[in-house]
Amino acid sequence: MRAVEVLLDEAADLAVREAWRRLVEAGLPSQARLRSPTNSPHVTLASCPELTAPIRWELADVAAALPLPVRISGVVRFERPTSVLAWGLELDSALADLHGRAWDAVASDSPPETLNPLHDPARWSPHVTLGRSRRAGAFADRRIPELLPTPPLTVTLTTLRSYDTETGALEVLAPRP
Repeated sequence: MRAVEVLLDEAADLAVREAWRRLVEAGLPSQARLRSPTNSPHVTLASCPELTAPIRWELADVAAALPLPVRISGVVRFERPTSVLAWGLELDSALADLHGRAWDAVASDSPPETLNPLHDPARWSPHVTLGRSRRAGAFADRRIPELLPTPPLTVTLTTLRSYDTETGALEVLAPRP
């Protein structure tokens, strides 16, 4: 699968990495435990089996909409089917438009059954993952938000990229010249 992700500005990246570090120090699941050199704080917009030429064409328009400032809404938890701790993002009209165009791009040339339904605009919850675990309720402790640094009020989404979940390859998706 090819994940379509957007990276954060440098200050936000550092804040997320600090949250990852604090989770590790507390003995909790953290994205810092992922040792891949491709592991970076990001927001996943969509995923598809491959980036075909039509998908790439449409994603170039998505990349052209960056940079995009967004607001952090606070700590969120998901249980789907893994436990996820994240900083949520406010879904304003600009972020909804960016995501909708990324979704439309991958949906335009992918079999519908291959698309992750959690990325569908009707279900998508924008967030930056801090920790993930297969153990249900891993982040249910009420004290967890106190362990984390205060998130920045706003972050800037800066770079569109694709991550190949099978090979680990990264590719920056740039606007058309």
